[in-house]
Amino acid sequence: MADDKRTSQGPAETVKPLSPGDEAAPGTPGVGENVCPDCKGTGRLQDRECPTCGGTGVVEEGVGGA
Repeated sequence: MADDKRTSQGPAETVKPLSPGDEAAPGTPGVGENVCPDCKGTGRLQDRECPTCGGTGVVEEGVGGA
């Protein structure tokens, strides 16, 4: 479109796929990284990738509370 006034904001951000243990997507207000409760941050359970965090060692969890 010739009238399109969108501008480039630079390279697209890399978005981390959600792991089963994530409560919400990264960047969601009220959410932050926490150490995976199952693998304790190692990303591994025995000789396999941790299924809860997807091998990252962290999960996205809600912070705060009421």
